[in-house]
Amino acid sequence: MTSTDHDIKVLNSLIETTIDSAEGYGEAAKDAENTRYAALFQQRAAERRQVASRLQQQVASLGGKPEDDGTVLAKAHRMFVELRSKMSSKDDTAIVDEVERGEDHIKHKYEDALKDTDVSAGTGSVINEAYVSVKSGHDQMRDLKHALHATK
Repeated sequence: MTSTDHDIKVLNSLIETTIDSAEGYGEAAKDAENTRYAALFQQRAAERRQVASRLQQQVASLGGKPEDDGTVLAKAHRMFVELRSKMSSKDDTAIVDEVERGEDHIKHKYEDALKDTDVSAGTGSVINEAYVSVKSGHDQMRDLKHALHATK
């Protein structure tokens, strides 16, 4: 085991979850009734792809093979599969609720990675930069969810 193996493992796990999140946002964008929400979801999907790309670059710089796909086993992916089944009603509130649940998952996963004291300083810095984007997305979806529920 090399000194970078742990960093690569942590980063690849985050990459999988981030790709799952991007795919989930893409699905939400396709099925949102409100075009404003669809545009917002598309924007977040693109942002998540950029975050995954930055993490992949870090894995490559450490000499590892970056993940390039999400994982069916990821909890976030299962949440977005559930999202797809709920979207048949085209209820934007239900879509936002499921997206926000996925955001809770990814936010906690990044927070756990930030607490990992075995990660190198350089990798920790890259994770922290990615977390800023993840937290912003989480907070935006949380606020949107609360606003939608307040109007019902």
